[in-house]
Amino acid sequence: MLRHKLLTLFCSLVLVHAEYTFETKWFEVPLDHFSYQRSETFKIKYLVNDTYWDSGNGPIFFYTGNEGQIEVFTQHTGFMWDIAREFNAKLVFAEHRYYGSSMPFGNKSLDREHIGYLTSAQALADYADLVNHLQGDQIKPQYPVIAFGGSYGGMLSAYFRIKYPHVVAGAIAASAPVHMFPGMAPCEAYHRIVTSSYNIANANCVANIRLGWPTIRNFTKSANETAWLEKEWNLCHPIKNSSDVDTLVGFVQFVYETTAMVNYPFPSDFLRPLPAQPVRVACQYLAEPLKGKELLTAIGKVLDMYTNYDHKSKCMDYQSGGDYGNLDAAGWDYQACTEMVMPMCTTGEYDMFEPSPWNFTSFSEDCHKKYGVYPHPEAARIEYGGDRLQAASNIVFSNGLLDPWAGGGILNSISDSVKAVVIINAAHHLDLMPQNDADTEPVKMARDCHKKNIRRWIRQFHGQPTEGRDYRC
Repeated sequence: MLRHKLLTLFCSLVLVHAEYTFETKWFEVPLDHFSYQRSETFKIKYLVNDTYWDSGNGPIFFYTGNEGQIEVFTQHTGFMWDIAREFNAKLVFAEHRYYGSSMPFGNKSLDREHIGYLTSAQALADYADLVNHLQGDQIKPQYPVIAFGGSYGGMLSAYFRIKYPHVVAGAIAASAPVHMFPGMAPCEAYHRIVTSSYNIANANCVANIRLGWPTIRNFTKSANETAWLEKEWNLCHPIKNSSDVDTLVGFVQFVYETTAMVNYPFPSDFLRPLPAQPVRVACQYLAEPLKGKELLTAIGKVLDMYTNYDHKSKCMDYQSGGDYGNLDAAGWDYQACTEMVMPMCTTGEYDMFEPSPWNFTSFSEDCHKKYGVYPHPEAARIEYGGDRLQAASNIVFSNGLLDPWAGGGILNSISDSVKAVVIINAAHHLDLMPQNDADTEPVKMARDCHKKNIRRWIRQFHGQPTEGRDYRC
């Protein structure tokens, strides 16, 4: 998600994972699962590794694909790979329709007349059909299926268990903002957590970032100072007008936000190649009170860290926004304009950003101009329930307190089988990433908790007793 997008980018320089091997397969699904009048079909991609699978009764670990190419999520969800041998599990990573190569109408899929079949409900129905296929189309399934997902994928893993409990035995929903919809969480929650992460690193850092906004805008009023800034920040495009200034300011804000989201304790190539603890690295440049050109030079170093840590970028393309190139995630904007309406705002008082109130009317009109649709702000609440999940079961919601998306996450257990795991000092779905020497004890404990719940769900599926066993965490 870009704010709403979580994307991933490969990089050969800074790796925190092994190169996992898998077999690429395709599965035919209906274009519209909910109509008996359309018979069109298309194929979605899924990736399989059964190296450690006990094909007699071993579980299927099923990743509910996000808004992007499934290969990148496959390579960054190391927790599933790390525990595959322990559980004798088959690994399956399913690609979400309208992303990656799973395009119903080829390169025309995102056109207005074709994009309407991009919904979470259609994707979940794809996954249910695929699992049924993996079970051999048996009326009584043979293998327990555990869903995994992070971010939007985490939302889908939880929704998969909620909507298809007969298909999925349990779900690990990491960093899933299922409560980030209108009326459920304050629109400023995301940016307050971002600000808190920088404040933890250095209070002067937050003060400098606040001062940066008027400094950027004042400097871009003068042609000479604008030229200096373009050179100092190595911008790919000149700043010609006020619209370019707004775009530049928005890009700088995006860099701060995304750096906080992926503030991992080790070097990472998730979203972008970045150093360990990138917020702390950024704040090292902004640790002392600064102003004027000194402040802009320091901000430029932060931007360079984010955009050019691997030293492969010739210039900073501030007009690219949150485009990570190879993920084919353009469809998310349509989802955000229809069912995944997640209000975002800034106050300038409780966060370090320029004030920007949430304006649903403006947002709605913008969506109509782009796609010819109006958002349904209540759709996700009515379809999936938000945090009213007392009737659900066998879901673990995990959230790191450094993750801005935790503002819309489930932070308190709802029942004995719908549990919350809160991870201190952890960023966006860190618990799903491969184990690392820099992992903290809270992250290790969260993964142990996941494994305990997975064991319990598998025993339940096989009708084995769980009483007397310690599944507490």
